[in-house]
Amino acid sequence: MQHDAFFWISAINKATVVVNRRAGLISERIARLAARGIDALERDARTDASKRVDKYIAYEPMLVAATSPEVTIIHAGRSSQDILSTMRLALAEEGTLSVIDALDGVIEELLDLAKRHRDTIVPNYTNGVAAQPNSLGHELLGHVAAFLRDRERLTEALERGAFSPMGATVLNGTGWPLDRAAMARALGFAAPVRNAFDATCIAPVDYPVEVAAAAGSIALHTGSILNEIMVQYAQPRPWMLLAEGGENTYVSSAMPQKRNPGLMNNCRADASEVLAEMQAVHLRVHNVVPGMTDGKSVAKNDRLCRTTVGMLERFKKVLRALVIDGDRALEELNSDWTASQEIADRLMRDYGLPFRIGHHAASRMVSEAKRLNLRPADFPYAGMQRLYAEVVRAEFPEASPELPMSEAEFREALDPRRIVEARATTGSAAPREVDAMHDEFTARLRALREKSTARRETRRQALETLEADFAAFL
Repeated sequence: MQHDAFFWISAINKATVVVNRRAGLISERIARLAARGIDALERDARTDASKRVDKYIAYEPMLVAATSPEVTIIHAGRSSQDILSTMRLALAEEGTLSVIDALDGVIEELLDLAKRHRDTIVPNYTNGVAAQPNSLGHELLGHVAAFLRDRERLTEALERGAFSPMGATVLNGTGWPLDRAAMARALGFAAPVRNAFDATCIAPVDYPVEVAAAAGSIALHTGSILNEIMVQYAQPRPWMLLAEGGENTYVSSAMPQKRNPGLMNNCRADASEVLAEMQAVHLRVHNVVPGMTDGKSVAKNDRLCRTTVGMLERFKKVLRALVIDGDRALEELNSDWTASQEIADRLMRDYGLPFRIGHHAASRMVSEAKRLNLRPADFPYAGMQRLYAEVVRAEFPEASPELPMSEAEFREALDPRRIVEARATTGSAAPREVDAMHDEFTARLRALREKSTARRETRRQALETLEADFAAFL
């Protein structure tokens, strides 16, 4: 069944008939009359799209025409304000769930990549400069952690949005004793919004703003990964790029060697569109008094969700199209000095040398290696012995100028793979920690998914029960 404004106006009317009749507020005759009219409007709307109106002031005249003015009693204790607010929150929830589904797909893809590349050693960069060796699996799990925070924000938004405005009337309640809690349950909400003013003037705006903020964060995290991959395209021999062909890449019209990453370019543009939509949501509700309609548009707010889903679906294609060359990544690591900090660390940890002194010795080694165009594997052990002695005599003469590390230890300290394996702290790139984080993050995603599934199921069961209760009046 199509869930749109018309669907929810009808559902609210059905709930009103059921709840008011159960409370004895309307007669059995009026309940049956209203039910027949609501059913007739739904049948007409299935074949004539023009009948799927999105405002109660357009819906009610059709209901009266199909029945009698007597049915307007069901509008007692209600207003277009609380009906529209309820409808908007219900539709916004569906948009949020579509974003959640798309985000879950991306997180699962990243978890799978991280598992497959647990032992792939790659360079990581800070300030745009190669900094240290890392496990690609560990790096990808860092991105998973960020996306899980976004997922938690959306889950929390769902929980905060699961409250019904029905019965708030315009903004201060009503003298008609409509059972707000029963209305909320019938429509699949957890409970009524406690404050009637909040229910129609603030909560229906807060919800899309909160979802927009989470979507903006998702776009930022997506763009961060895309740009990290894009850097590789500046290299003549990248270690990570898109598989060629299809929508992944396209050739230059003038330069035969170029394979432009079109899929990533489009996904990055998608991320910009999400951020633009996020700002539009915030700007529409900025600087207006409570209750104005500026920020309540279902179509405009849903555009943010649809744009975010499109970005995530394309980003999932990017992840699936990645070709990662672990040997080439290791070659890049071994061609630079990203392992040099390990020299200082081991001199301190294993031999008690002050860290800064060891750091200066390692820095001297890197400077000399770059001057002589030497890679780590080619730097002579004797050269390190000499540099160490010079630094210690000048800066820490109370220590022995003899390099305490054996040549085997020196070579091992410059091996990117051994560096990663030897990490000792929690959350590090050590294989055991990568495995543990993978399990933890998978469990977190499962728990979050159970919450959104439960929310979806609560709504489904409530509407199913409502249909059965309403059918009794037909």
